[in-house]
Amino acid sequence: MHIQLIRSATLRITYAGHVFLIDPYFAAKHSLPSYAGNSPNPLVDLPIPPQEVLTDIEMVIVSHLHSDHFDQAARAVLARDLPIFCQPGDQALIADYGFLHVTPIEQSVVWHGITITRTPAQHGKGDVLADMGHVSGFLFQHAKEPTLYWAGDTIWYDGVQQTIEQVHPDVIVTHSCGATWKQGGYIVMDAEQTIAVCQAAPRSVVVATHMDSVDHATISRIDLRTVAREHNIHDAYLLIPQDGETLIFE
Repeated sequence: MHIQLIRSATLRITYAGHVFLIDPYFAAKHSLPSYAGNSPNPLVDLPIPPQEVLTDIEMVIVSHLHSDHFDQAARAVLARDLPIFCQPGDQALIADYGFLHVTPIEQSVVWHGITITRTPAQHGKGDVLADMGHVSGFLFQHAKEPTLYWAGDTIWYDGVQQTIEQVHPDVIVTHSCGATWKQGGYIVMDAEQTIAVCQAAPRSVVVATHMDSVDHATISRIDLRTVAREHNIHDAYLLIPQDGETLIFE
């Protein structure tokens, strides 16, 4: 399994011999509005051109329709006949964008021998959820690959903990920038919540992403590594890739 962090939440994954993309966000630096009044978004450019990101891509997963997870720049360059998997309720709008093969995952699907299971996620808590709406994570399983749990845009809560306890994934991808929304608190994990994932899954490798790319984030890569070392989380069990970096798991 290869996991390449493109930028923010966007991942290019090679799994069981197949290549797919999660949450394509291709906007040029500072080309989109601010979320928090600090800066236009995204904060940085893509590390490689979009066409290079899309080389050999066979399928796309869209976890939800927020602008930093499936943007107009990505929609403009994705082939209309690419299979797209999404959460229930999002398929009609994705089809309206012109995509021809859109499949909502109610529970799980099998694609080229890979079982893809939708997992619960919670994009904050309290009143902010009315703005955030429904989101999903996804689990990827294949007999010849590590089990991958991509938690998605979620805080640390019972649903994430239960997924870890039930599945015991080999690799867990978190969104760890501590993004906030208005006065509603965190809408994804911060450093302490990411450490909670590491502690709940001590035999898993946690890959922390979605940092240093959007203006409502409060936690940087440096912040997270500092907190991890304060909690004695070994660098080998918490990976914090740079944009464009590829991680390889046997």
